[in-house]
Amino acid sequence: MAADGGTKAVIAALLANSGIALLKFLAFLLTGFSSMLAESIHSVADAGNQGLLLLGGKRARREASPEHPFGYGRERYIYAFIVAIVLFTVGGLFALYEAYHKYEEVHGGHSQSEGNWQWVPIAVLLGAIIMETLSFRTAIIESNKIRGGSSWASFVRRAKSPELPVILLEDLAALLGLVFALVGVSLSLLTDNGYWDVAGTAAIGVLLVVVAVVLALETKSLLLGEAASPDAQRRISAALLEVLGVERVIHMKTLHLGPEELLVVAKAGVARESTAADVARSIDDAERAIRKVEPVASVIYIEPDIYVEDHEPEPRPEPPAPAGH
Repeated sequence: MAADGGTKAVIAALLANSGIALLKFLAFLLTGFSSMLAESIHSVADAGNQGLLLLGGKRARREASPEHPFGYGRERYIYAFIVAIVLFTVGGLFALYEAYHKYEEVHGGHSQSEGNWQWVPIAVLLGAIIMETLSFRTAIIESNKIRGGSSWASFVRRAKSPELPVILLEDLAALLGLVFALVGVSLSLLTDNGYWDVAGTAAIGVLLVVVAVVLALETKSLLLGEAASPDAQRRISAALLEVLGVERVIHMKTLHLGPEELLVVAKAGVARESTAADVARSIDDAERAIRKVEPVASVIYIEPDIYVEDHEPEPRPEPPAPAGH
């Protein structure tokens, strides 16, 4: 469900940003507002990012190979990290550069071009806000299907599927950027002061840099390898303890190989009197129990052991009987 919902949100955002980018760039050509150019590049970067997310999702579905025995699930994390880099450079840094460039023009006495097209950006920005709101609404609806009772901040931090958090943050940044552009362009037209356009462009740049840094930090954590959620770990541990022959979970570690692929490694305490057949049966039952409560557990390794308390001395072997007696 998470993968399907993420794909739907990505496609909705891709269609919205592609159309918005064309309208914004047309408005820039007609008026010369730097806020419109910054927002045009922002939408182009967003559309390219959505293409990267779709590509990452497709490549992640490749079958495991001898060189990559655990599959390619982490490709989705890699492409999400590239998205953060693109948003930082193409979106944020370009907007800041454009703000500086526009400031030099305004400070040098260059005035905004005049004509019948001066109010076109207002109509374009209002239309873009409506389209971005629809895209943002789709991302919210799809996220709510898997968010549960967690807060939005917690969902973005803990989600193992990168597409929905990325689209949520991108759409939020796009809406705020449109508001900044709208305020900057409107005040620039009303006051005939180009510095408002500069301020709007700079605000867009700072916003995109901040969002890109947040995305990079969250995706870095996924790339390094995150454990299953605390709830998932509790479900797995409980399932192990219900298996006949498993007396305790000595320790357990989990690692997400991808958003829908989980590695589970556990050491299970078994009875001293268990036979090899008993242990093998318990391990098979444990694997089935884990997959039942956590279907994304694609790779499971269970090591049977005999639990010994720290204060309990290890049993010592009896000394061999003297020879000849």
